[in-house]
Amino acid sequence: MNPVPPPPSPWRFPSGAGEIAALAGSGELVAGGADLEPGTLLAAYRAGLFPMPLRRRQMGWWSPDPRGVVPLDGLRVSRSLRRSLARFELRVDTAFEEVVTECADPRRAGAWIDPAIRTAYCRLHRLGWAHSVEAWDDEGLAGGLYGVAIGGLFAGESMFHHRRDASKVALVGLVERLRAGGGRLLDVQWATDHLRSLGATEVSRAEYHRLLAEALAAPQLGLGSGSSPAGTDRQSRSDGSSPDRRRGQRFQVVEEHGP
Repeated sequence: MNPVPPPPSPWRFPSGAGEIAALAGSGELVAGGADLEPGTLLAAYRAGLFPMPLRRRQMGWWSPDPRGVVPLDGLRVSRSLRRSLARFELRVDTAFEEVVTECADPRRAGAWIDPAIRTAYCRLHRLGWAHSVEAWDDEGLAGGLYGVAIGGLFAGESMFHHRRDASKVALVGLVERLRAGGGRLLDVQWATDHLRSLGATEVSRAEYHRLLAEALAAPQLGLGSGSSPAGTDRQSRSDGSSPDRRRGQRFQVVEEHGP
């Protein structure tokens, strides 16, 4: 099913790496304000930004420099992770709201997903833009991740696990599906040590925007649906919590379009 285009956002986001750099200064926080309507979220991702709450219910819009990405031909799968693949069944979009809820567990270190974020991404999922990749075993949902797909971009938001390696297995499944479904760019925001161990690397903001433009120009990627054995693509080389969300030093209020 093709995603349903939402009404356009009334907010204007910065355009291009240069304007973003001017607003962010030496930090990573580019703007503050706006809303979490589907059109606003999609406009932000197309501008190279993603949301994370600040304080007092204000939303921040972020652009790390450098930016973490996972090259689709550079995923590293260790021998132990290959063995773990056999323990799980991969599913796509069968438990999106449950995955977001698990990622939002306030008991997790660095928890940042509040009820407004959860509601917003579930709405985006119902429109066909946000997706989950899930690792299941005999006990149920063992781990997973979710993010947003626009053109050839998959913008990863968060991941969780209840069983060893379950979120890593979900990442392997995501990369396999991106390769098969026309993916061009897997954005992971920050390349933490954990993600680096799986093949994540860093690119400059300018390079990220070049890659983003190519990805957005590609046809809408498909992740498939339903379930399959984990690790069907054996050409991968190779649970993480979400990256630490570091606050920038400046922020500007996102501008609203005039009448």
